[in-house]
Amino acid sequence: MIKNIITFLSSIFLLFNSNLLADEKDGKLRVGLLAPFSGEYKNLGESLLLSTQLALDEIDNKNIIIIPRDSGSNDKEKLNAAIKEILDNGAKIIIGPMTSSFSEELRKYNDTIFISLSNKETKISNNVINIGISLESQLDAIEQLLIKEKKTETIILYPKNKYEKFIDKKIKSLKLKNYKIFKYNSDPRILTGEIEKFTNYSQRKKNLETRKNILKKLDDDRSKKELEILDRLYTLGSLNFDSVIVIDFGNNLKSVLSSLVYTDVDDETVLIATVNQWFDESIFRENLVKNLYFPSVDMKQFKKYNERYFETFGIKPNEITILAYDALGLIYYIWNKNNGISNINDFFIKKKFKGKIGTFEFKEKKVSQQLKIYKTEKNKFKEY
Repeated sequence: MIKNIITFLSSIFLLFNSNLLADEKDGKLRVGLLAPFSGEYKNLGESLLLSTQLALDEIDNKNIIIIPRDSGSNDKEKLNAAIKEILDNGAKIIIGPMTSSFSEELRKYNDTIFISLSNKETKISNNVINIGISLESQLDAIEQLLIKEKKTETIILYPKNKYEKFIDKKIKSLKLKNYKIFKYNSDPRILTGEIEKFTNYSQRKKNLETRKNILKKLDDDRSKKELEILDRLYTLGSLNFDSVIVIDFGNNLKSVLSSLVYTDVDDETVLIATVNQWFDESIFRENLVKNLYFPSVDMKQFKKYNERYFETFGIKPNEITILAYDALGLIYYIWNKNNGISNINDFFIKKKFKGKIGTFEFKEKKVSQQLKIYKTEKNKFKEY
């Protein structure tokens, strides 16, 4: 299978690089693709290329020419060399790079439009549009969920790491009135103790023991029934919040969720939400939170994309590659609508653009995605 994929990739490179020297005014849409075809992210680069091929097949327009070039993995020199090669071959619009690491470098190419797959910044700069699933879009979706569920006292949890200042900034854009921020240590040996503090676990546990001791001294039926109920509890006493937002991923997220369950935060009464998890089914394992909410891309479209990708290439795609798929669709939409692309202002469209991941909106020089809310229920993902 690997040999077949390598052969297929080679043929795609040959196909994408044919007819590149044609006249710029020949009516063709030339699009560059910056992807890491070497280095530690090589597999991701190849997956991005295959995703672009899927988009080409669906668009089915022979006037589109893709020019893929190796941007390397965090390699500034290779990135610049790749951009120059793409420009020399007549492209004025480029899909990539994946991250915002070299955003300053991109500004040097004033006449080039970059559709970056980064999710760090929603503002459209002079020549860069980031279409990644932004934290702002995710928090906006969660905010609407809390309003619908009439939750008014929210705790926002996220780890103390290099991203906390970035998260601080994005949280300030929220319209939530009553929320508190709690930053935790990612070390699970420390984490549980920190969660105990903000849930007031020790006091609630003492409340339970105190009440049970009182009831044990009483002999009436009412007290006995209450004691039976309390024997099934771990704590007694209300929490000072009705909703929790956890901004974390992977094992760190699972550790936080486990700590919330351990400290007797009941997900039947407290709404627990997290950020986009790309429908990762491992969240069902080692996770005692049965009702977990999160914003995400359109699940049906995401599954269809994954299935089509696997049917075509025999391998599973990296999640981020669906962004490259939508990027080419967006570029083609603008190009076809305007009979060409002159500059970045062509992307400031009034209508919303519906892609595979969801609906994009370009408003006030910002990109946002209208994400849906999903929840885990009986080891399945269900749309809210």
